[in-house]
Amino acid sequence: MSDLRFVLSQGRKRIGLLVGAGAPVSILVDKNNRLSSTGAPLIPNVDALTIQVLDTLTGANAKAADALYKELGKETNIESILSRVRLLERAIGSTPVHGLDSGGYAALAQAICAAIGKIVGPSLPTERNSYHELIAWVSGTMRNHAIEIFTTNYDLLFEEAFERARAPYFDGFTGGKSPFFDPVTVAGNDLPSRWSRLWKLHGSLGWTLDGNSIVRSGGRNANELVYPDYLKYDQTQRQPYAALFERLKTFLLTPDTLLLSIGFSFRDAHVSAILDEALAMNSNTAVIAFQYQNLAAEESACRLALDRPNISVYAADGAVISGVAGKWLPGELPKNWAEIRSSFWNLRAPDKPACFILGDFQKFARFCALAQATDLAYSPPNSSVSVEPEPHSESASGMETPASTPDLSVAVSTPTEPTAANDGTDLHAPEAR
Repeated sequence: MSDLRFVLSQGRKRIGLLVGAGAPVSILVDKNNRLSSTGAPLIPNVDALTIQVLDTLTGANAKAADALYKELGKETNIESILSRVRLLERAIGSTPVHGLDSGGYAALAQAICAAIGKIVGPSLPTERNSYHELIAWVSGTMRNHAIEIFTTNYDLLFEEAFERARAPYFDGFTGGKSPFFDPVTVAGNDLPSRWSRLWKLHGSLGWTLDGNSIVRSGGRNANELVYPDYLKYDQTQRQPYAALFERLKTFLLTPDTLLLSIGFSFRDAHVSAILDEALAMNSNTAVIAFQYQNLAAEESACRLALDRPNISVYAADGAVISGVAGKWLPGELPKNWAEIRSSFWNLRAPDKPACFILGDFQKFARFCALAQATDLAYSPPNSSVSVEPEPHSESASGMETPASTPDLSVAVSTPTEPTAANDGTDLHAPEAR
């Protein structure tokens, strides 16, 4: 982690962020949208979003959506339901399915999008929070290359954070009165590196169709959103999605590139396919996926990491590094490293053991913001947990590689059993350089 911390403190490397729905879940707010350690997530995760959206539907819309929910199986969510609704809208004509014809499904799609817009539309809290800290890191260093943020979220939290920090960014749109999507500029690198890039891979609140063009209205409607199942078909072949996904692929194919993933489950088949293809083509690109859950629960991320050694998965209790899985093994602390290690290895709750915490967007943003700090003493926001170094254990092999971190290693397991530790071998975390 010392190597990653050094890279984050410099402005020389080409760095990107892949941010998923887990990011805003870490921000807890009360009913007045103020930060509260006992509040609810600012924006719910996809499963909770599904329940909330379905609860807003009434009459024939509710019956049809409920039938699709049951038909699609236990893994379904609002994204797959909307994908099916849009396909039925285009396919069935006047033939009713679950009580609705083509026009009925068009109306149902609008109702679902309107509900999504209301639920994912909250503004960023005015108090300093994780988004402010991450943008402070993004804009606080002179860089050779612009930071590129790829997100599947459709909220406007990053836009608000950039603007409150008075930090310039480009999201693919140009113009003043009715900004329009400009794929030519998206494909190029003509803007100065101080202009961060923000790429909304699944669309965004406020995007709307104007003739054959996508324009940004400035509102919080949810008309032009795209979802994982639907991405495999027509949507990604037209603008703006074709240009945005091509930008992700181009970024990954650029030599000496580092992509940090946070809050992303890797269940999005289209994004994962692009990552898989690009990593196979470019061995000089590294991806580090910070996952909130234990390794056994991060099946999609682990599957990709076991196949591609240039993607590493850092989960709460273990990691997949260079295609090998294992449990975290805290080592002996170097001098003056207690506070540094507490920024990535700490307690989540008083009654649970310490674990790797950077899968939490709040902790990840703080780690980035403090990358240049020499004194890391702080009280985590919304937390009364004291920082205590975890008891260490020696590495059995003592194997050091150029890709080492001095105080946290991985006890190697077989690649097919990510939770089964082997006490006999150590594998150190990779160097990000």
